[in-house]
Amino acid sequence: MAPAAAASGDRGLKSLVWQKLKTAVFDDCRKEEEWKIILLDDFTTKLLSSCGKMTDLLAEGITVVENVYKNREPVPHMKAIYLITPTTKSVDGLINDFVSKSPSKYKAAYVYFTDFCDDKLFNKMKSSCSKAIRRCKEININFFPYESQVFTLDVPNAFYCCYSPNMEKTNDTVMEQIAEQIVTLCATLEENPGVRFRSKPLDNASKLARLVEEKLENYYKIDERGQVKGKTHSQLLIVDRGFDSVSTMLHELTFQAMAYDLLPIENDTYKYKPEGASGKEKEAILEEDDDLWMKIRHKHIADVLEELPKLMKEVSSKRKATEGKLSLSNLAQLMKKMPYFRKQITKQVVHLNIAEDCMNKFKSNIEKLCKVEQDLALGTDAEGQRVKDPMRVLLPVLLNKNHDSYDKIRSVLLYIFSTNGTTQENLDKLIQNIQIENDSDMIKNWKYLGVPVVTTTTSLQRGSSRKDRSSEETFQLSRWTPVIKDIMEDAIENKLDSKDWPYCSQCPAPWNGSGAVSARHKPKTSYLDDRKSGSKLIVFVIGGITYSEMRCAYEVSQAYKSCEVIIGSTHIMTPRKLLDDVKALTVTKSKDTVYFKNE
Repeated sequence: MAPAAAASGDRGLKSLVWQKLKTAVFDDCRKEEEWKIILLDDFTTKLLSSCGKMTDLLAEGITVVENVYKNREPVPHMKAIYLITPTTKSVDGLINDFVSKSPSKYKAAYVYFTDFCDDKLFNKMKSSCSKAIRRCKEININFFPYESQVFTLDVPNAFYCCYSPNMEKTNDTVMEQIAEQIVTLCATLEENPGVRFRSKPLDNASKLARLVEEKLENYYKIDERGQVKGKTHSQLLIVDRGFDSVSTMLHELTFQAMAYDLLPIENDTYKYKPEGASGKEKEAILEEDDDLWMKIRHKHIADVLEELPKLMKEVSSKRKATEGKLSLSNLAQLMKKMPYFRKQITKQVVHLNIAEDCMNKFKSNIEKLCKVEQDLALGTDAEGQRVKDPMRVLLPVLLNKNHDSYDKIRSVLLYIFSTNGTTQENLDKLIQNIQIENDSDMIKNWKYLGVPVVTTTTSLQRGSSRKDRSSEETFQLSRWTPVIKDIMEDAIENKLDSKDWPYCSQCPAPWNGSGAVSARHKPKTSYLDDRKSGSKLIVFVIGGITYSEMRCAYEVSQAYKSCEVIIGSTHIMTPRKLLDDVKALTVTKSKDTVYFKNE
């Protein structure tokens, strides 16, 4: 049986992870006409959900999905697949199924670990239930394919572990874990990339890059099945979150970023009440199986509002055209197409609801904020005139009683970023003015990310010059471009400065040298053509990425056909969540509350 379209469709990373699971797990233990049970822990439940559906599992001969931690009814005539992380808790769940006074829960166990299982844990399992285990393998998938070109490690606590002044000693443990997870991403992509890191503002990127390089070398040394030995035609760039603080605080007006910022979307689920429904709330999941979402998620809200009614009209007229011809064959055709029309209209209604919800928030408060934010972020106004006095730009926000404290804090931070820090006296006045004494750490703690907050002298000099994008068509309230887009484009064009972006190892040949150097020997564009088609640029941000940065990966891939850009991080964040995390950096947490996967 073939897997359902959801898993087999071309969804980039999602499709790749599903194929690897299919080959490494389901095909590995397949026996025709034999049904199995699969046992998952929290991590692997989320992993499977991210790239497949229950119909896909049925197609692979899986009838029941169970949680390895929970007590279950025995099914002694069936074999069980254990797809689990190599942690004490998950391995204990497996052992308990076969070591007890009562008979074993299942006929046999096929064990697949997401990544490396240490000797202590392996020996514990071996000594307890080796007779029941038919297979035991490590499949090296320890990340989540969030979208076709976006991955996460799902370690939100990494932000605290990497940037809190209370966690300096534990930082190395977290870096080791993150490095191991990144290696499983490279292994899934079958890439051994050249690893580079941004040398500023902190040394986290340097530390992580060296660990990844070391672990990649070890992985490909012992990977007997793989063809990859030397460096492939890909690059991995590693940066600290403080490299671009501005993009994390701006109100974005592209559809996905705006919706996740302004609306209470949890676990990619949007709740809404359709018109005419008698108070019944509905749920919609924002995912890549929804073609309409794929089409509009990166568009500006103005374009989305223009496009959605047109699409609704189009579907409606197609349906009417079919209804108009009442022959029996046409009636049969209509009956077949009705679920499709209904599905299309439902999707459009969902997205129209999201767009209207966003616009209601925008018109009430956000519109005024956006102009201030853009002027502060760019240092110029919509007419291109230089902002001489950022405080004068900020003042209307501070005086407006309708803005909530989070929005005021975001504007204050953008003011501080624009002047590369402010004086202690000025900072105290700002905190007092917006009455956020209890939340002042949302501003002060940015210093732990290497971002200047308090300085003795302020300056309107920007930290580094930006690409001139004045010729690009854009909306007045969306003039800012995330710094990561500059980085992606410069990396593909071989324009990254090697002093700021050192390699941890030998640079892969197709990425060697700068565009300017190549131009001496051949026409300037041909160094891109030299690269084998299908080369990849992987960008990893320590401490969270924004939805606008995710969008950049797709935009750059679209513009540079010779290279696919994949972006990932420890987690995906919204401005509000980031402010809460920044505030928590100085809170003392016990080790029990800080999450490590290997425990």
